[in-house]
Amino acid sequence: MDSHTHDLNALFQQLGLPSETKALQAFVSQHSPLAETIELADAPFWSASQATFLREQLNKDADWAEVVDQLNLLLRRPR
Repeated sequence: MDSHTHDLNALFQQLGLPSETKALQAFVSQHSPLAETIELADAPFWSASQATFLREQLNKDADWAEVVDQLNLLLRRPR
């Protein structure tokens, strides 16, 4: 089992997105606030594989789940 602690930059790498801090901040700024009625993995800006990864990590409470939750909270904040 992979017991590494992951951070947002690593999550963005895993999702195939630019992972530099400025790119991450731009992504969050562009896509927030995400409506409370939309599950994170169902947001329209994810590819099918990204959505599947996010959903699986949360459902399995996997190592990535904590950082996926962090991203979810960031995307819910008003601009």
